[in-house]
Amino acid sequence: MKRYSSPEEYIEAHPQWKDQLEQLRTVLNSTGMEEKMKWGIPVYCVDNKNVVGLGAFKGFCGLWFFYGAILADSLNILEQAQEGTKHMRHWKFFEGDQVEPEKIKPYLIEAAEKVDLAPKPERSKKTVIPELLQAKLDENAELSKKFKQLTPFKQREYCEHIDSAKQEKTKISRLEKAIPMILEGKGLHDKYRR
Repeated sequence: MKRYSSPEEYIEAHPQWKDQLEQLRTVLNSTGMEEKMKWGIPVYCVDNKNVVGLGAFKGFCGLWFFYGAILADSLNILEQAQEGTKHMRHWKFFEGDQVEPEKIKPYLIEAAEKVDLAPKPERSKKTVIPELLQAKLDENAELSKKFKQLTPFKQREYCEHIDSAKQEKTKISRLEKAIPMILEGKGLHDKYRR
């Protein structure tokens, strides 16, 4: 996915949705929220907190409310971003849909006002190491040392990856594949990160 450096560049790169994106951007900018580029898309913030994103896809464009689940949604227009998503909701616009600022702006204002009410992410402070991994760490001092040097996040990634397997043979296979990466000081998903 290409990362864009400005809202203008982002909009120009999506000619099918250009008119709707420009209209949505005008409404967003009329709210006083700060316009930023995050993850290559325009994001609108209050006090450095993400409120809503502007996005375009193959079949639609729209607004992504980071904490849309806490909005009143008087028009019953917001959809769950994807199955399993707790808080994010989106308002889709399809080809030919009209952008009606008088309907959109109250949602934006409410989202900006409620930004401090947004639920905080649940974070596990303690890493629970699966028995198989713990046994390997106990018998291999170098592996243990390298594992402890990983960030808590990367440690949890490995633990959850190994422990989430349903069958014992899969857990063992995952552990065997993880050991060389841990010894190299790499996280489970480092190859996908920039």
